[in-house]
Amino acid sequence: MDDVREVIIIGSGPAGYTAALYTSRANLKPLVLAGYLSGGQLMITTDVENYPGFVDGIMGPELMELFKRQAERFGAEVIPADVEEVDFGSRPFRVMSAGKSYLGKTVIIATGAQAKWLGVPGEQELTGHGVSGCATCDGFFFKGQELAVIGGGDTALEEATFLTRFATSVTLIHRRDQLRASKAMQQRAQENPKIKFRWNAEVVEFVGNGKLESLRLKEVNTGRESVQPFGGAFVAIGHEPNTKLFKGQIELDEKGYIASPDPSSTYTNIPGVFAAGDVRDHVYRQAVTAAGDGCKAAIDAERWLEANAGR
Repeated sequence: MDDVREVIIIGSGPAGYTAALYTSRANLKPLVLAGYLSGGQLMITTDVENYPGFVDGIMGPELMELFKRQAERFGAEVIPADVEEVDFGSRPFRVMSAGKSYLGKTVIIATGAQAKWLGVPGEQELTGHGVSGCATCDGFFFKGQELAVIGGGDTALEEATFLTRFATSVTLIHRRDQLRASKAMQQRAQENPKIKFRWNAEVVEFVGNGKLESLRLKEVNTGRESVQPFGGAFVAIGHEPNTKLFKGQIELDEKGYIASPDPSSTYTNIPGVFAAGDVRDHVYRQAVTAAGDGCKAAIDAERWLEANAGR
């Protein structure tokens, strides 16, 4: 059984690397299967100014590199490869990655979630340069500007309301003539003098040269197009957890996030398998909360191993 790892961590980002840091300091010698595009959502984030300890802010990729190096310093083994298959049906658990099979007494899932995007021209190129998927993360950078929020659900209205703290005005762009958000959220937004509504319109292009300048909009009913200037645009059409790999292996909630029998812990319905970060959290979705979850998962895994020695 020498080839059986104490802990296998699937995914990287703040949750995965923090779990790796804590389990390596506990001398559990974790294996981190970080993915080919390791680092999570912060790898496409420019300035991070709300992570504690960085007074002047830090670039997202630089922060993730520091996370990784700190975990490796204490003995975590990080492999930049995707996981193709898992088997939680028997112990030790089996994880397949890059043509190899790894066995683990415990597994921590930290595969995160990703914002849903529109997939229109200019969106990818201008993400981080005026286009964002997180108002809480980036709203501070847009003080005194006219902003757009694309969407019509609770998330979109929450983002729009939050952005009114910084913006001169926020235009909510929705492709229908009524919102999908709760009545309470709708009323709050409609009563906010800074929030405007652009009904029956969809974004067909993010326009800018290195920085967002405007949105090209198409009227759904007529097909007529127009260009409207904005200092920033926030895509708020939801998030999707990276859990396709685990369907049929572990319990998921109705939105596809990993469910927990006890939300105060990181336990899943499979003893010895834990989940941390945005893969189970669809409320906060912040780097600092994901890191905290990674710490919790590491401690839960360590205690489970102590209580189940030899399993």
